[in-house]
Amino acid sequence: MRERAPRASRSQCQTACRTQATPLVGSEAPDFTAEAVFDQEFVTLSLSQYRGKYVVLFFYPLDFTFVCPTEITAFSDRHGEFEKINTEILGVSVDSQFSHLAWCQTDRNQGGVGDLKYPLVSDLKREITTRYNVLTPDGVALRGLFIIDKEGVIQHATINNLAFGRNVEETLRILQAIQYVQENPDEVCPAGWKPGENTMKPDPKGSKEYFAAL
Repeated sequence: MRERAPRASRSQCQTACRTQATPLVGSEAPDFTAEAVFDQEFVTLSLSQYRGKYVVLFFYPLDFTFVCPTEITAFSDRHGEFEKINTEILGVSVDSQFSHLAWCQTDRNQGGVGDLKYPLVSDLKREITTRYNVLTPDGVALRGLFIIDKEGVIQHATINNLAFGRNVEETLRILQAIQYVQENPDEVCPAGWKPGENTMKPDPKGSKEYFAAL
């Protein structure tokens, strides 16, 4: 299947819009238990087993495609940076665990992703993609990404269409901002904030002080 924006009927679009309106950010992340591939082995995992850690949960359309491996390998190559800040990464698609394994056993220069540093989850029955509202009418996942905090609450969500990938650097930056404001609840992070830069107090005086320091 080509990675292209799916076409849907008017009724399908209306249904999708109603579903996408679900206020996931700020609510508890839907739990799931599923088969996955990690370290070239089949494993069974649950989202709830990662309580106490942050989780970057991202969905992608299909194995053995084109944009997907660029994202998946980019997250794997920078896995250590996420691990240092108490964060796990999980990738999810509607492929079987057997497809995931075959893809991980194929070198990158041969169309695979090679050995990854985080699990790829199988959602063959499309239950997880449905619960996270990223399933297209064609039956594949949009490029949804959710950052879940240590308490299992969704703090960030983005959804891309099929034809363009996500930015690992921006995901890491947002994650760092989330962690900062949770550790410093009397401060907020302005646009483009990175660790070490100025934050602000969420009041008129704090805002003026922030802009005065620019």
